[in-house]
Amino acid sequence: MMNIQNNMNISPRLRGRGKKIAAAAVIVLAVIIIASTCVVSIPTGFTGVVTNFGKVTGRTLDPGIHFKAPWQSTVKMDTRIQVKTVDLSCFSSDIQEVMINYALNIQIASHDTKTIYSTIGTDYYNVVIVPNVAECVKTVCAKYNAEDLISQRAELAKTIEQMLSERLRAYNIAVISTSITDIDFKASFTDAVEAKQVAQQNKLRAETEAEQKVIEAEAEQRVRKINADAQAYEMKIKAEAEAEANRRIAESLNEDILRKMYYDNWDGKLPTVMGGEGAMSLIEVPQN
Repeated sequence: MMNIQNNMNISPRLRGRGKKIAAAAVIVLAVIIIASTCVVSIPTGFTGVVTNFGKVTGRTLDPGIHFKAPWQSTVKMDTRIQVKTVDLSCFSSDIQEVMINYALNIQIASHDTKTIYSTIGTDYYNVVIVPNVAECVKTVCAKYNAEDLISQRAELAKTIEQMLSERLRAYNIAVISTSITDIDFKASFTDAVEAKQVAQQNKLRAETEAEQKVIEAEAEQRVRKINADAQAYEMKIKAEAEAEANRRIAESLNEDILRKMYYDNWDGKLPTVMGGEGAMSLIEVPQN
């Protein structure tokens, strides 16, 4: 009976102590939970934007471990260089549809994260970047015909990048670099371009062959002229030599030489003429 009474006296005390232990455990757990909400870790390459019940406070956190009030939240903003790609359907100035794959590297500065978050939000890629890329690419492409989009690709990319950089700068987004990774046309246009290139190559080949024939003909004509000039010059020299020889011969002739030459070539017959008295000799034969 006594033991039962003692047990009855002890049980309320034990029960009170158990309640205190449980309350203390709850308090400790609550403290741990509250403490955990006061600590935030910002990874490398990010900046934390601190908010009070969703409202930007103007405070940002660099990478590392930080303490904040339990009622505050932290939005992590990526400040690394981000690679984005956009697929677009555009039209050239001659109304040819072209598919363009456009790649860009963008980055936001740590000191601009709170402004970007408060004015645009975390989805600034779809809200700002994609629409501006589409508008810039389509605007610039519309200034080129389809063939120039291919042949002047570097100039096209540079013009788009300049326009896009200026637009995104207004949103505190920096364009690091851009590139046109692919330009594709409809099959009908591609076939037409290939056919035109083949025609141009055939035309160029024909023009080259024609020019070669002209060059060969001109060369042949020059050779003939050179040969003719050489022949004429040779004939001239020969004639001048003969004339000079005749002149010298003529200067060296006298009456005695001429008479001797005559007799050396005379066949002994005298030319005659008929007169009233009969035949008469026309040449007087000298008597020795």
